[in-house]
Amino acid sequence: MLISIVAPCYNEEEVIERFHEEVQKVAEELLPLGHDMEFVYVDDGSRDRTLTLLEHLADLDPRVRYVSFSRNFGKEAALLAGLRHAAGDCVVVMDADLQHPPELIRRMVDLRGQGYDQVIARRTRNGDRITRTLTARLYYRLINRLVDVELVDGGGDFRLLSRRAVDAVLALTEYNRFSKGLFAWVGFPGTTFEYENAVREHGRSSWSFRSLLNYGLDGLLSFNNRPLRAALYLGMGLLLCAGLYTAWIVGAALVNGVQTPGYVTIITAVTALAGVQMVMLGVIGEYTGRIYYEAKRRPHFLVKATNVERSEERAQRGTTKDLIP
Repeated sequence: MLISIVAPCYNEEEVIERFHEEVQKVAEELLPLGHDMEFVYVDDGSRDRTLTLLEHLADLDPRVRYVSFSRNFGKEAALLAGLRHAAGDCVVVMDADLQHPPELIRRMVDLRGQGYDQVIARRTRNGDRITRTLTARLYYRLINRLVDVELVDGGGDFRLLSRRAVDAVLALTEYNRFSKGLFAWVGFPGTTFEYENAVREHGRSSWSFRSLLNYGLDGLLSFNNRPLRAALYLGMGLLLCAGLYTAWIVGAALVNGVQTPGYVTIITAVTALAGVQMVMLGVIGEYTGRIYYEAKRRPHFLVKATNVERSEERAQRGTTKDLIP
């Protein structure tokens, strides 16, 4: 069985060689069991020496494949590129910063041998700040009530996918991608095991609070239309409240005569309704914006450099779809 390791990279010059050493050790352990391995690195427009080091690794190890983007297109595009260029019978997706322990690949392969198409490494939240833990749990509880698929708290991109699971994910060609949801949407038999996340050895994570918030909103909007349905329900509720309030005002005027309405009440009602309208317009705008990007049909990424050959087999799977001619 050929196992493809797909690792997106962004400014990982301090750790990429160490990462490759670790996955090489795993490859040597699996070789006597009849498993070969290839390494697919996707340079997501790094500004440091990441691409230079990947080219050096490719010269030293013929199993190394690398793809370098023309600019930073984001991790979702990098994951898509890695899956398109992976030729393995199964694919292990992981980060190149060593926070995903490479020694767990052996356990994933063993579970794959039991017939699972997806083997998901679910990290515990031991050592995380309590505020981050509570926020994450609240988010997953909320999103699982809203979206059409079930997302596992702590289940990220670190997972093994069988070839048919990979092909199913690649068949989903939408521009706005949320891989956690896509992996859950394709289904197939899967299993989960827990691990403790390793501490990042070098550099800082590129995930800021703002990027995490946007990523969470992507997950919320990509797999359901409930926010739009909520806008409809809220509008109907406000219309009902307005009708009841109007009836109450008319009834009070008939019984007690006309009274001058309070200034504070009017200002509060107008401000609240304006805020609700802006929120609803924002929700509609988010969905409209996604339709706008989908309608453009731009490629998910553009490749600046690669050592992956454009074979007919990969072309049929869409591997070279986004390469620059």
